[in-house]
Amino acid sequence: MKKKRAWVRGSIIAILVVAIIYTVYSAATKEERAVLQVGDTAPNFTLQDVDGKQHTLTDYKGQGVVLNFWGTWCEPCKKEMPVFDKQYQTFKDKGVNLLAINVAESDYAVKTFMKQYGMTFPVAIDTSKSVLRAYNIDPLPTTMLIDEHGKIVKIITGEMTDEEIKNNMKRIQPN
Repeated sequence: MKKKRAWVRGSIIAILVVAIIYTVYSAATKEERAVLQVGDTAPNFTLQDVDGKQHTLTDYKGQGVVLNFWGTWCEPCKKEMPVFDKQYQTFKDKGVNLLAINVAESDYAVKTFMKQYGMTFPVAIDTSKSVLRAYNIDPLPTTMLIDEHGKIVKIITGEMTDEEIKNNMKRIQPN
């Protein structure tokens, strides 16, 4: 009888310890797992583009920013890149920036892709996937529209047309 009581008490204590550890872990990683929504402040980051230039999101304060998360293997990304480049040429002098964030591929693969698709806008490689995690990106492509105040205006998953990209860039163009 005493052995059975000791076993039940031990089991209850073990369950409580597991519950406490889980609660502490959940609280510690809650911010990391928070899903970004329209109206949230875009998390700051610094990434280096393929030309070696540093891009820090807060450096674009006062300007609209299009963050496009993509991969060289992504079929919709292949269709979007020439269109993004066309609209980038139109909006780059109107206070709208485009930063394409490649998800952890090699410099060689990204530079080859850029050349093949005629990309002239900045492309950074998120080698550690830290920005991908901070923005909770899934699937690719995903595009974040950020206004001149650093607020997320729109989150787009999937491929966009030329007209959609144009309208979205207009939407974040500073007044």
